[in-house]
Amino acid sequence: MEPAPLPFILITSAPNPSPTPTPFQPSLNTPTQASVLSIPADTVTPVPPTMILPTETPSPTSSPLSDSTATVDFNQLFPTVAAPPIVEIVDVTPTALPPLTDNETINFLLIGSDKRPGSSYRTDTLVIAIVWPKEGQVSLISIPRDLWIYIPTVGMQRINTAYQSGEIGGYVGGGPGLLKDTVTYNLGIRIDHTAMVEFDGFRRIVDTLGGIEVPVACAYTDWRLIEPTLDIYDENNWWLYTVGPGQVHMDGDLALWYARSRSKSSDFDRGRRQQEVLRYIFQKALQTDTFSKIPQLYNDFSSTVITDMSLADMLLMSPYAVNFTNANIRGYFIRPPYVSSWTTPAGAAVLLPNEAELSQMLIEATTLSTFAAQRESVTVEVQNGSPTDTLDALAASRLNYAGYQTIISNADRRDYANSVIVDFTPGQDPAQRETIITALNLYSANVISLPDANSTVQYRVVLGYDYEACFQPQDLSH
Repeated sequence: MEPAPLPFILITSAPNPSPTPTPFQPSLNTPTQASVLSIPADTVTPVPPTMILPTETPSPTSSPLSDSTATVDFNQLFPTVAAPPIVEIVDVTPTALPPLTDNETINFLLIGSDKRPGSSYRTDTLVIAIVWPKEGQVSLISIPRDLWIYIPTVGMQRINTAYQSGEIGGYVGGGPGLLKDTVTYNLGIRIDHTAMVEFDGFRRIVDTLGGIEVPVACAYTDWRLIEPTLDIYDENNWWLYTVGPGQVHMDGDLALWYARSRSKSSDFDRGRRQQEVLRYIFQKALQTDTFSKIPQLYNDFSSTVITDMSLADMLLMSPYAVNFTNANIRGYFIRPPYVSSWTTPAGAAVLLPNEAELSQMLIEATTLSTFAAQRESVTVEVQNGSPTDTLDALAASRLNYAGYQTIISNADRRDYANSVIVDFTPGQDPAQRETIITALNLYSANVISLPDANSTVQYRVVLGYDYEACFQPQDLSH
């Protein structure tokens, strides 16, 4: 079953047009000077995604596609690939954002691509990592692929086309150079280094680490091949596969599926899952002392990870790795209310930045957090007092997102009806205690006051049957 190719319209500007770079709220007026070139549908070649997954026993909550109520959205699973990217002229005035980052940070752009030899490709995964090496803080910013921005020398277009435009257009620095300049122009963030990984490279990274343990707080279901060798164009070869809730061991194939699939969710949710996977790749790298093996890994992955970082750059960064934990990582997502859905004059559905809201978020993400430094000094011990396995790992992950250091230990029993928080701090500050209760969304937690200046932890949380594990990281304050 092959998806029908879609026609594309290319709108090119008249000679010497005025530049059109503003990223914010373009005019809806149709351009007055343009020539339209229709690309025949038969020049658009569908390229299936690479989703090679190991044979495994179905998840108990999986549903095979033989279910009469299940249908596969092949437009989501197999998007058509067009080349070159479409450019639209929109009547706006260019405005570059002022720089938001200083020389105290090292800023990375992490790129996930479906690039394959001889085919067009898009960079649908874009995550900015702003790193304060000395302070041990990181801000991750997920950029949706449909963000409608100004691409230098190109015009208004989706951000996921910038890399390829730089490659085929001879831009200085190629695809990485144009993508760096695009991010700087529209988001005000200087990009020092880029790293692009393709599907096979991503799998290899995760498998080299021995897999990763990902706390999946909310169950996730999407289409997945029943067997990796089956025809991906036959809808009978797919089923609805579910992971979580719980702590899930993921090999490279499962981690790629979890971070990449979006048929039954959205690009915004995919950005959340991608940050989840990045966090636990980093955590596993720390646990396995991977940073001491950088020279070997640099050579091993040189063919699958495209980066402008030299081996010397990585060796200079590696001593700072011990400063970081998951509690030091702040997660940000360019999503509503920072963007709004918009349809271009040519009919493309894109995401338009909302200037005020997005600027405020970017300023927070690019500012060293004193709030995080305060929470970093607080350690919360998490115990699972409920009959649900791995609930402690899910709660610890949630507290990490809120900026708290955590340790996990065993509870005295597994039949607590209600959650309990034990306050060991000498000051017994109810406001500080409330921030932990709020982060975990514990409406009826029982509080026990046990001041102890010698305690190695400031708080202990014993999770009861009442604890609801599912949460959204973007809802937690940093």
